[in-house]
Amino acid sequence: MQTQLAEFIKDTDIGREADAILRKCVHCGFCTATCPTYQLLGDELDGPRGRIYLIKQMLEGAPVTEKTQLHLDRCLTCRSCESTCPSGVAYGRLVDLGRVVVDQKVKRPLATRTVRWALRELVSRPKVFGAAMAMGRMARPLLPAALKEKVPPQRAAGFWPQAKHSRRMLALAGCAQPAMMPSVNAATARVLDTIGISLVEASGAGCCGAVRHHLDDHPGSHADAKRNIDAWWSLIERGEVEALVMTASACGLQVKDYAHLLRDDVAYAEKAARVSAMTKDVGEVIAAELEAIQACLPKDVPPRQIAFHAPCTLQHGQKLKTQVEAVLLAAGFELTTVPDAHLCCGSAGTYSILQPELSMQLRERKLAALSAGGAKAIASANVGCISHLAGGTDTPVRHWIEWLDERLNG
Repeated sequence: MQTQLAEFIKDTDIGREADAILRKCVHCGFCTATCPTYQLLGDELDGPRGRIYLIKQMLEGAPVTEKTQLHLDRCLTCRSCESTCPSGVAYGRLVDLGRVVVDQKVKRPLATRTVRWALRELVSRPKVFGAAMAMGRMARPLLPAALKEKVPPQRAAGFWPQAKHSRRMLALAGCAQPAMMPSVNAATARVLDTIGISLVEASGAGCCGAVRHHLDDHPGSHADAKRNIDAWWSLIERGEVEALVMTASACGLQVKDYAHLLRDDVAYAEKAARVSAMTKDVGEVIAAELEAIQACLPKDVPPRQIAFHAPCTLQHGQKLKTQVEAVLLAAGFELTTVPDAHLCCGSAGTYSILQPELSMQLRERKLAALSAGGAKAIASANVGCISHLAGGTDTPVRHWIEWLDERLNG
């Protein structure tokens, strides 16, 4: 793709990065076949190729309108198109850059700005979000159905094993997960404990920065990243932990991206690169320890049928397509076939709140696909996907590490 960026953008960091990405696109259109919003709406501008053209035109100085903003807002940033693209177009980065520029040129209505501000400030602060979730649970019987499903019933975490092993790994508590599903990190700690690895959390670490980043607050997301690096650094520098374990695939993708996000920060670039290199999804960690896990499995537990939904941040963002499935199969689970497994469930961070109609349509399609094989349980790998799917079905939906913990420890 040939580009001629306008003067206002061409000599900026955003302009240079966007230009390099745009020039890789060859207009082939393979991406439209795997785009969830294009499948729903059938509009070229609601597919990756159309959005790329909108961003190109905007950066070349064409008028920008609310329509441009709408088409970019409708993108889930699922990055399914990246898995399909034969040219290696980094569409996820491009659409993030495009959104920053369009928000500078098109002012959102006050009500929309207020909602986006509230999401940035509420969800990304664990204590504030935890208090809000606690209040929501108290009022849950009185809430309308659409709001009630956003407030899952409280789930007990269970015990967290004492850190007694020489091998240690570091977990990120995150922002939403401690309040919504504290059982996930605790289950991970128990599973790792069975094979001689202690899991610890560092005080001071919080939101990974993904919430702010995808709501176009890049400086805020960078501040979140730096705070986490500061909280982890002493443990890393002293060699007390061998890996950072991410139990939410969205957080894993964001932390693995710290090296890119902070590449120009003199004080943090080197630290961010080391943090990103140490970061592993929990599926990667367990897959590497699979023989030890299998040795600990009870011999008399019957197989359990399960449907696995691979979050977009896992399969398209981190490019981890088979690790979890391999672990579940080795642990004695029977995986049902899930049609169109590459498609997004519609959660996509704050998308289910900002684009509820499209989000619900995608959830209905995903739940139909997950139930097609007759499974009586659903597993996933990200708190947002789990909560979103659970709100639309009576079938139990849990993190796959919780199902594995149950098989190992009862």
